[in-house]
Amino acid sequence: MMRSRLSKWLSGVGGVVLIGGLALANYDGGATPAEAHNYQNPFKYQNPFKQIMSKLNLILDKLNANGASGAGVGSVGVAGNQSLSWDTNNQSARFTVLTELGGAAVRDSNTGLVWELSPSTIIGTPGPVTTTWTDARIQCLEKNVGGTRGWRLPSVVELVSLIDPDPVTGKPITQGVFTDVKLFSYWSATANAELSPPSVTSKLIVNFDDGKVSPLAKGTPSNFWCVRGPMSESVY
Repeated sequence: MMRSRLSKWLSGVGGVVLIGGLALANYDGGATPAEAHNYQNPFKYQNPFKQIMSKLNLILDKLNANGASGAGVGSVGVAGNQSLSWDTNNQSARFTVLTELGGAAVRDSNTGLVWELSPSTIIGTPGPVTTTWTDARIQCLEKNVGGTRGWRLPSVVELVSLIDPDPVTGKPITQGVFTDVKLFSYWSATANAELSPPSVTSKLIVNFDDGKVSPLAKGTPSNFWCVRGPMSESVY
């Protein structure tokens, strides 16, 4: 009795799956049910499972395309989460000024990070200097760039990523559309790990003149450049 009921149930499920599959196969496929089951004419008969797979692939392609178009498309049409794109080295179209942020920020397509168009500086600024490491960190947190908040000091790895060797001279250069980049040092959020435990009194800086990384006491003033994007604990 139980086996008979189970067999009937499985037969019913199989019938539903087959009917649904045939419906998918014929949906918008240009073939009528009569044509799909015309066994007398083998040239009109198509394997329904091939049609099912073909339709499913089309549906998946459309879903992927729609998901990408709504997943943070930027000015260059690059979609999706860019935070994991550190495996690229696209120099020709690497930096894009973001009109969505009023032209005040730049996206790096190599890393997915968003930077200020013009980094904050202290060199040549009149008045008292307040950009110690602590003040720089707070100013990034409080900064409003292009109508957005959520800015921070970059890690030393992120900051170094803005400096590339010149293909001719080999000297470090800052490429892209940035303005007012000074050839001086910039704060990173990364602690000086040369000491054990890592020093709480000094942080690493990146010199944009020679590309070198070195520690600097937190109370010493320096330039800073705010960034927006996910944080990776391993690089701090």
